[in-house]
Amino acid sequence: MLNSKFWQAFFAIAPLAMLVITLIGYAFFIFSVVTNMPEIEQSGSDPAFFVLGNIGVFMLLVLLTVLISLGSLIFYIIHAVQNQNLADSSLLVVWILLFVFVSGIGQLIYWIVEILGKNRDNPVSERTS
Repeated sequence: MLNSKFWQAFFAIAPLAMLVITLIGYAFFIFSVVTNMPEIEQSGSDPAFFVLGNIGVFMLLVLLTVLISLGSLIFYIIHAVQNQNLADSSLLVVWILLFVFVSGIGQLIYWIVEILGKNRDNPVSERTS
């Protein structure tokens, strides 16, 4: 699974994509609450019920974002530890600290530099031998 191009790309791009989707969802939620508040108050229904009902969808997006980010963190820490290019190097510690403190962006940078960059340097025939 660590060498699968699909999972490498997914765990590099998905945390940032989910963050963007969650922020857009939050903006949509706030916009819908503000624009629909007069109609909700005039209809006689409880405005708190409308707001709290819509927070559930937003919280699911946040939970999904957290789970994908945690999975990405674990995936890329394991990948960095098993990366032969980083063995016996202080770069391994730098990458792990980058993953922990700059989660999402750190994984994307690692994917571009260490995975995509190294694959361009080593043609397929050299990697398989």
